[in-house]
Amino acid sequence: MRRGSTTVRPRSRRGEGERLREEILAAAEALLVETASEDAVSIRAVAQAVGVSPPSIYRHFADKDMLLLEVCRHSLAHFAAALDEAFDADAEPEAQMATLAGAYLRYAKEFPEHYRIMFMARFELSAQAYAEEMVSDASSFALLLRIAEALIATGRVRPEIAARGALHVGILTWSTVHGLASLQVAKPGLPWPDTDAIEADLVASILRGILLPPA
Repeated sequence: MRRGSTTVRPRSRRGEGERLREEILAAAEALLVETASEDAVSIRAVAQAVGVSPPSIYRHFADKDMLLLEVCRHSLAHFAAALDEAFDADAEPEAQMATLAGAYLRYAKEFPEHYRIMFMARFELSAQAYAEEMVSDASSFALLLRIAEALIATGRVRPEIAARGALHVGILTWSTVHGLASLQVAKPGLPWPDTDAIEADLVASILRGILLPPA
């Protein structure tokens, strides 16, 4: 059956709902990557891509925010994998922190719309709580805290900062790196100088601010 120019698939049989849900997520992901715009990922556009009616989308996702957040739940696995790949368990904690920050910034540049949705978008309260739970439970966040703990254990962190704990060190680092990442995502048209140099200098300045001067 055709409705306008869109082929509408038959109603899913029992047990096929999960497969349809995955197809919806895949279509939303493809639209996000293709258009580089969350505005283009409308319920109607996703329904058209999958070949279902818009109400079929709402059986699986309460609204567009929740659909995009689920897309980004999938991308968080890629994000965590990218950080894990860059992580060197044998390196010194200072080098690990610098490497993690660099991998974070690369992800934001390569997947700007995913980054925008997860870390920069404003959602309704229910979706916001869901997003915060997703980020705080991510393995990448746990990795950041482990590195912060290892850095404190070296005795090189400034005493007044070390006394506040690994969460303080982790959030201090994350918020600084996020500042540059979000600016690059929000303002790609700025006449950016050498971004590699900016990123390297940012990471170096974070560590200088956290660590005691070399003896």
